[in-house]
Amino acid sequence: MQRVLLVTEKKETLQLLHQIELEDAFQLVGVHQKNHYPLPSPFGDIPIFTDPPVPGLNVDLLIFSPSLKERADYLHENEYPNSGKLPVSQFQELLSQFNEKKIAVTDLGHLQQLKTILDNTHDGMIVIDQHLTITIFNKSAEKMTGLSKEDAVGKSILEVMPNSQLPRVLDSGVEEVNQEQILANGTKIYTTRTPILDLEGRKQGAFAVFKDITEIVDLAEEVTNLKSIQSMLSSIIQSSEEAISVVDEQGKGIMINPAYTRLTGYTAEQVIGKPATTDISEGESIHMQVLKTRKPVRGARLRVGPNRKDVIVNVAPIIVDGLLKGSVGVIHDVSEIKGLTEELNRARQIIRTLEAKYSFEDIVGNSEEMNFAVDQAKLAASTPATVLLRGESGTGKELFAHAIHNASSRKFNKFIRVNCAALSESLLESELFGYEEGAFSGAVRGGKRGLFEEANGGSIFLDEVGELSQNTQAKLLRVLQENEIRRVGGTKAIPINVRVIAATNVNLEKMIADGTFRQDLYYRLNRMPIYIPPLRSRNNDIILLAYHLLQKLNQDYGRNIDFISKDAEEFLLAYHWPGNVRELENVLGRAIIHMSHTDSQINRSHVSLLSREDSKPKQGTSMNGLSDEDVSKPLAEQIDEFEKNILTEAIERCNGNKTKTAKSLGISLRNFYYKLEKYGLDEKLRK
Repeated sequence: MQRVLLVTEKKETLQLLHQIELEDAFQLVGVHQKNHYPLPSPFGDIPIFTDPPVPGLNVDLLIFSPSLKERADYLHENEYPNSGKLPVSQFQELLSQFNEKKIAVTDLGHLQQLKTILDNTHDGMIVIDQHLTITIFNKSAEKMTGLSKEDAVGKSILEVMPNSQLPRVLDSGVEEVNQEQILANGTKIYTTRTPILDLEGRKQGAFAVFKDITEIVDLAEEVTNLKSIQSMLSSIIQSSEEAISVVDEQGKGIMINPAYTRLTGYTAEQVIGKPATTDISEGESIHMQVLKTRKPVRGARLRVGPNRKDVIVNVAPIIVDGLLKGSVGVIHDVSEIKGLTEELNRARQIIRTLEAKYSFEDIVGNSEEMNFAVDQAKLAASTPATVLLRGESGTGKELFAHAIHNASSRKFNKFIRVNCAALSESLLESELFGYEEGAFSGAVRGGKRGLFEEANGGSIFLDEVGELSQNTQAKLLRVLQENEIRRVGGTKAIPINVRVIAATNVNLEKMIADGTFRQDLYYRLNRMPIYIPPLRSRNNDIILLAYHLLQKLNQDYGRNIDFISKDAEEFLLAYHWPGNVRELENVLGRAIIHMSHTDSQINRSHVSLLSREDSKPKQGTSMNGLSDEDVSKPLAEQIDEFEKNILTEAIERCNGNKTKTAKSLGISLRNFYYKLEKYGLDEKLRK
């Protein structure tokens, strides 16, 4: 029977007492305690000590708790050197194995009785006898070393594992704890090597218990990498100029950055650990919405901080392995975005002034007619087809030409503009197609490339194409049909790849009938016709255009006109604008020029229109059709009277149909109702 001394904590002592009581192979001879406490019956006579130990105690086996290992080592070396020593976990495992396998234990020195037990432990274990022969080589040892039990047991440890340190432990009799070692197959282990001594202290062998720490090392490296990534991400968030807020799954703040503090005015102490609603002064928490729905939210408007800053918030959930861990929000100051947008618009206006570049975003108008024209132009931009822009002078045909080029696949190549009415026939031909050396008197030496060659790969805009001579029309037709040009005075055809965008404000069909425009050229040019409506056909766009033009005029004249008064707007809406957008720009420009530098609003008195009447007034009437008696009235009254008469006649002509009347006058129904109320004509309609 083995005499056992316990060097254990209270909880482990009580567990072991019960097990020892049931096992006939062990006899408890003493208990060393860290803090003194009585033992239960029937162990009341067992000596208990803290320090110093009980002298003369006969101990075969010393069982210790891991937390008291140093004390157990001291007792083993100084008080009970002839005893064996086992941790609590190994002792309990031995007891369990004994009970399961019904092994009678009479002496722990008999290694054969332990083979079956040790073979089933999770840790690798190798045991050698005093002759260095391997007696136990368990399954875990096989797995870690890559060696089989048949090739190991019965052979010298130095033959099987030449780098084993067990012979050294057997020779020194000193235990080696948690030593790192790399096996021959590259497996990294931590091993504890212990000598096996009999009751008289004679060396019976040695054993090693070891764990494969390759996976543990990999996991530790992964944890280290994760910590490195976490540190890097934290540094990025802290240095970001974007305001960032992070909350946990409960909606409580866990991280903010300095940009957040600058924007909202809240510090980390005021936000961390607090609900996500803490910083909101107006609106609902987007963090809580995202945590509830698990879906991101973009572009939400809120007011935050004590200064009620107007912000836009983008928030996304943080989901790890399908579990919601919180959400992260990025906050943008709307005032800053607005300032940057205005700065961008100013920069774009400057670029347009320098390079005359326009896009579809520069075409102003919400009317159905203009939207249709823009849609047609966008469709044309996506094809290589020739485009014919038609419309009155001043409607913006060149603006459309720029936009079509910039929206096409040729936008990175040249865009050449030619006004066909601005050059004589001979000069236009040489400019368009180029000339060879000596083609005519004064020709540049070596010849000159024409505009079609310059535009190769890009687009050429032929404005006022109806002004081309018959000869030039024939050459242009060849370009469109054959995709090649021939220089003036040359004989060699030069292939080109040019997209032609033509524009005219004349009736080409009438010119064909008159024989002044080639029908075959018309069919080539009119492949993708786009009609740009006059300003009078899109009355609703007048005020929108007026404010757009004001921005350009303010920049040109160094002024700061922000508003147009209501009566001035009404006057602009009532005019039929024969000169279209160009005339509107002219009227606004003249108004700004004659205004004071301190004015910020265009009033009715600032706006003056050029008379377009060709006929002289009849006897007794003025140019506007009013009598001599009416002319003596103030200008505003004369205009109102004239407008009222026109409305009355239109109402009678359309039999009181308001929609039809507004359409015949070319004004919106809303503007028509306003004028009816202004002149009291709505009462007349009700009667």
